[in-house]
Amino acid sequence: MSTTIDLAKFGFREIEMLRDILDALVKHGLPEDFSGEGVHPMFNMNSGNVFLTNEDCQVAMLDGGDKLESFYSCPECGYEGFMGDMENAVEIGYGGKACCEEYVKEI
Repeated sequence: MSTTIDLAKFGFREIEMLRDILDALVKHGLPEDFSGEGVHPMFNMNSGNVFLTNEDCQVAMLDGGDKLESFYSCPECGYEGFMGDMENAVEIGYGGKACCEEYVKEI
């Protein structure tokens, strides 16, 4: 994965995304389950996603609204998404993995 914190590598689109993230941070704060230690912006140059991360490698992003939401990655199978995506993976049996169900219970 090619990620950067170097704002010089962010394009105008990514700077606008970061602005929206910072606006959400100011208005609503971080998600409840997101640690506020070592928070910084990051840009994934492969996916085009801009997000906040912290020293615990947690991720907070916008999901179409104006509040930051935690973005999760199942440590066993690698399935990724916001909480609704993770719950949907459990509901539809994504890849036949019970690990996502256990992971959602831990969150």
